[in-house]
Parts: sequence; structure tokens; C-alpha cells
Amino acid sequence: MKPKTGVILVLLAAFVHIAAQNSDAEQNVEELLVETLVKPETCSLKSEMGDAVQIHYTGKLLADGKVIDSSLSRDPLVVELGKRTVIPGLEQSLVGVCEGQKIKTTIPPHLAYGKRGYPPTIPADAALQFEVEVMSLIQAAPWQKMVNDVFPLVCLGLVPTLLGMVGLYLYNKANAQQPGKKKAKDKKSKKK
Repeated sequence: MKPKTGVILVLLAAFVHIAAQNSDAEQNVEELLVETLVKPETCSLKSEMGDAVQIHYTGKLLADGKVIDSSLSRDPLVVELGKRTVIPGLEQSLVGVCEGQKIKTTIPPHLAYGKRGYPPTIPADAALQFEVEVMSLIQAAPWQKMVNDVFPLVCLGLVPTLLGMVGLYLYNKANAQQPGKKKAKDKKSKKK
């Protein structure tokens, strides 16, 4: 083997090794990554939980770039933040965006479709990448935010209370003696 050929083989092996590591790194995304592609000049209003954002998006598999879904041929999608209408990673990436902003978000499997995937389109443990354009932002009214914050807490308090009341009712009902049975017992004790 000539020295020149050996050097070429070593360089080729190093290139293949580095390429394989980069490919594995892309597929093993552990945390949500959000990159701003376009930000409007003025951004006085940022989205918060409870707000609604109207978006156009294109979602792809990170591994091979295959498009899994796109809203570009349809009306924009309306996402109410905090209502869990989209995968968690996409919803989290939409908090703090402005109207007119374009983002690219890389979503790890645990914030997308996880171990199950979404057969046949999305395989198990697939990292996803979405390019999103925020078409409009609709802020939640103060009373809506209050309801979104307070209602779950009220429900948490009411459920145990209702369960306790049902339990108490059933306990009292089980321990209450029926009048017909009490008279029969009294008659038997008088005969003796």
C-alpha cells in the first residue's frame, strides 16, 4: 500500500466517523430548540399562555427531512396556548412570539409523539422540525385568563368535596335502619 493511499483511507474513515456522529446528534435531540428566522421590527405584544395564535406551519421529520404536515395549502391553524391542541413542543415554542415572526423549532421525541409515534407518518422516537409563521395574535381577555387560572383550582377543590359528600350519603344510607325491619326485631324480642 502506498503512503498516499493510506492517508486517503484514514481521511475517508475520519470523514465517515464525523458524518455518522453528526447524523446521530441530529436524531438524539434532547431539548426544545427555537431559532428565530424573521422577527418584525416592532414587537410590542408577545404571546402568553391563554392567548390564541394563528399560524402557518410545515412539519418535517428531522432524520430525513420528509414533510409530515403543512398548513400552507389550508387556512392557518388557530392554536390556543395552554389548551393542548397541538404537540407540547410546538405549543411551548409558540409562547413569547410576535405577530409576523417566523421561527424554526426542533422538537425532541418526548415533546412530540414519543415512543408510540403516529404511524404510519411519524415513526417512534422521532425528532421533528417545524417552520412556523405567526399570522396573527389574539390576546386573551383578563376574565379569560382568570378563568383559565382559577377554574382548575376550583375543580381541584370541588372534586374531593363532592366525593366526600357522596361517601357520607352512602354511609348514612347504609347505617339507617329501615322501619319495617326494626318493628320485626322488636316483635321477636317481645315474644321471648
